[in-house]
Amino acid sequence: MKKELPKVYEPQQVESRIYQMWMDGDCFNGDPDSEKKPFSIVMPPPNVTGQLHMGHALDSTLQDILTRFKRMEGYSTLWLPGTDHAGIATQIKVEEELRVKEGKTRYDLGREKFLQRVWQWKEKYGGRIVEQQKKLGVSCDWSRARFTMDEGCSKAVRETFCELYDKGLIYKGSRIINWCPHCITALSDAEVEYVDKPGHLWYIRYPLSDGSGDLVVATTRPETMMGDTGVAVNPEDERFKDLVGKTCILPIMNREIPIVADDYVELGFGTGAVKMTPAHDPNDFEVGLRHNLAVIRCIGDDGKINENGGPYNGMDRYECRKQIVKDLEEQGYLVKTEPYNHNVGTCYRCHNDVEPLISAQWFVKMEPLAQEALRVVKEGEVKFVPERFSKTYINWMENVHDWCISRQLWWGHQIPAWYCDDCGHINVSREDPTKCEKCGSTHLTRDPDVLDTWFSSALWPFSTLGWPEKTEDLDFYYPTSVMVTGYDIIFFWVARMIFSGCEQMKKIPFHTVLIHGLVRDDKGRKMSKSLGNGIDPLEMAEKYGADALRFNLITGNSPGNDTRFYTEKCEAMRNFANKIWNASRFVQMNLTIDQYQLPAADKLELEDKWVLSELNTLVKEVTENLDAYEIGVASAKVYDFLWDTYCDWYIELTKSRLNGADEEAKLVAQNVLCYVLVALLKLLHPFMPFITEEIWQALPKTAGETSQYLMTSQWPEYDPALDFAAEAEAMEAVMDTIKAIRARRAEMNVPPSKKAEIILVTAEPAIYEQGSHFIQRLAYADKVEVTGEAPADLNGLVSIVTRKANAYIPLSELVDFKAELERIAKEKEKAENGLRITEKKLANEKFVANAPEAVVNAEREKAAKYRELIAKLEESAKALQA
Repeated sequence: MKKELPKVYEPQQVESRIYQMWMDGDCFNGDPDSEKKPFSIVMPPPNVTGQLHMGHALDSTLQDILTRFKRMEGYSTLWLPGTDHAGIATQIKVEEELRVKEGKTRYDLGREKFLQRVWQWKEKYGGRIVEQQKKLGVSCDWSRARFTMDEGCSKAVRETFCELYDKGLIYKGSRIINWCPHCITALSDAEVEYVDKPGHLWYIRYPLSDGSGDLVVATTRPETMMGDTGVAVNPEDERFKDLVGKTCILPIMNREIPIVADDYVELGFGTGAVKMTPAHDPNDFEVGLRHNLAVIRCIGDDGKINENGGPYNGMDRYECRKQIVKDLEEQGYLVKTEPYNHNVGTCYRCHNDVEPLISAQWFVKMEPLAQEALRVVKEGEVKFVPERFSKTYINWMENVHDWCISRQLWWGHQIPAWYCDDCGHINVSREDPTKCEKCGSTHLTRDPDVLDTWFSSALWPFSTLGWPEKTEDLDFYYPTSVMVTGYDIIFFWVARMIFSGCEQMKKIPFHTVLIHGLVRDDKGRKMSKSLGNGIDPLEMAEKYGADALRFNLITGNSPGNDTRFYTEKCEAMRNFANKIWNASRFVQMNLTIDQYQLPAADKLELEDKWVLSELNTLVKEVTENLDAYEIGVASAKVYDFLWDTYCDWYIELTKSRLNGADEEAKLVAQNVLCYVLVALLKLLHPFMPFITEEIWQALPKTAGETSQYLMTSQWPEYDPALDFAAEAEAMEAVMDTIKAIRARRAEMNVPPSKKAEIILVTAEPAIYEQGSHFIQRLAYADKVEVTGEAPADLNGLVSIVTRKANAYIPLSELVDFKAELERIAKEKEKAENGLRITEKKLANEKFVANAPEAVVNAEREKAAKYRELIAKLEESAKALQA
């Protein structure tokens, strides 16, 4: 026999030891040479700056459940972990540290020395989140861990950039981009979060150059006026037909600008005239191209007005707004001001307002890439779970804009483009060039910008497996099986992985995208530093155990929906872990066998066939649920079966055999107890890996077990031979009867110590004859009589109706009549006293006239309840006396 399980389960003493045991046994490692079917997941790489939060915990738990399930099902699994270099976030961290500790900026160090500092920071702190993930029990292959800037991933990034550039799918051009003046870098459309903010609509008079009148335009951004190079009207607008082709005067700047007709201006909207600022608005930029308007940028990279801003040069953009509104009013150009709420773009990283402005950047041409990425989702090659998110994906991809991929940072993959100082040619190369490919000059300057972090993570499903090299891992595990991620990065990441896989690999990157929601606090709010409502998953794991935390996160969780985190649920799940532990200890302490095996059907008792049949159904359903990604449903079924069916019922049903003199019956009970417990531990293992492994290690094994570990043992399978439908139904009928009798006794406050005769009237006596000893023991009977006919005289009998039988119990055996009559008399006297006091109040005219209506009504309700109670007590007393 194995060593006895300790009396108390202490996860803090168990979890790290079990995890190290798995690591020492290479239990997590993938094997591309395996003859098994592949199952692979690439972990969404957390930022190297990151610290584990509840979103990570949920994401990792879901992936771990799927990986452990498939590993036990017999797949060659690879869950490949890694971290992301997080360009903006990491650079900001290191710059802050440099400023605080040394009073320096990155420019004081220079690019090369600054990057050395970032790598040092990464080596020091980058592994922190990995160690935190291990505390949760994640079973990924750490031997294959990747980093988005490691040598292999960097090679993949450069190969992709050069390949897309050669195809004309990457280009450099001046376009309107999203610029963060705080992070001092460009952002892609997906990195902009729109927030509804209160503002104003200012109506401004633009005088016509010929002095014949003026145009009134409305704007939410008067600080961009200095960049106005035209006013547009709708060509069908009769009011302005004579003005098209003329000019007006730009207030403050006193500059003539043309009036143009363009369909972009919505007929009947606003004043009908719209100011055009091509350097600061994407729609104005397009109108400007059509009408050859000048492009004047008046806001700099730092968010301050530049030299094109005339008298406002050097002012912050929002200070300028106040000043220009004041000046317009003083000079008679401001017609009116209205309050106006509008969507303002903010940086997803620092949450400062984004500035749309013209800038020379690198872009990916998206329309050609989107076509195949749309087809694979529309035709079901890539499935979203839940399916509704495919519509979100399709809508975005059908309206996608070119992707701005250059960032004005130093930390990241530097763009592999060199400018010839002599002829201006752009040299894009897989190897660092020594001379210009066009003119042969050796005077080359590399583009200082780096690529958007999402450019490298878009390649994650195949760059991590070795691409662009042809590797065994890539050949065996690509396409990967499932991508597990939150709905908040469908555009940031999922869409980009799909089109990158289709373009670079000519294959989809994964077959399924499992979308989960956010973990919110118990009030439904998003967890954030500003609200101070974040909960550290490691604190929860340390206090309650990682298993309890994991089970809390997935119980009640459904794909695509947000979930609320309740600390109390962690406590409940710890109680569940203790229930499993105590049940397992009971089983272990009652075992006299060194190996278990399932007895032949003719040796099994009614309760054995019932539990095996129920287990068989559970195995089938849980497997189907997990295959359908219904993880919360699967976990709930295992929870209910373990707590209710196994612990509260089956263990209780076997106790008489375990304590009896019949050795053969005792052995059958032991074997079935062990068989069912081991199967349940296997079903529970993906959800609660630590406690299940610890218990399994202490239990006897079946003769055919070859695995050293529960996590690599075989997943239970549905067995038609264990489908004992008739016996299961019979046992359920017996249990229904026991539950009904116990419920009635509880209603009547009858203690378990008070035994009573039970007469069972049924059309199926065979069922109850088999289970009568359970009814006698568990329904607190001193005798059970099974009959086909009801008693002739039902007076004095308590009647209990169940699905397949009626139970009758002599009332005299349940109740001490004298004591009960005395109790009823006391209760009645108390109620009558209360009624007298209440009626006296209500008879007082002053009280009824002066007291609030609600108080008077409350007293009337109280009197009615007293009368109702007295009537019931009198009825009970009469029944007892009869």
